[in-house]
Amino acid sequence: MSGTKVGGIKAKETNLKKHGNNFYALIGAKGGRNGHSGGFASMSKERVAEVGSIGGKKSSRLGIKTGEGKEKVYKPVWGE
Repeated sequence: MSGTKVGGIKAKETNLKKHGNNFYALIGAKGGRNGHSGGFASMSKERVAEVGSIGGKKSSRLGIKTGEGKEKVYKPVWGE
């Protein structure tokens, strides 16, 4: 029953039996200790723009490569 709700519940019960009642708390604590305040939040605006530009150039979406972007299409709301 892998991938189902029932299978998930069984896996939880097995993990708690094998590793104790604080199994999930310990996993969460490990993840919290490994966290760093990196990413875009720690970069300067210039660096963020530079990195975003690199990613945009590597994009496979044609509108991004050509600089056209997405066209905004007006979709009427019911009753208009």
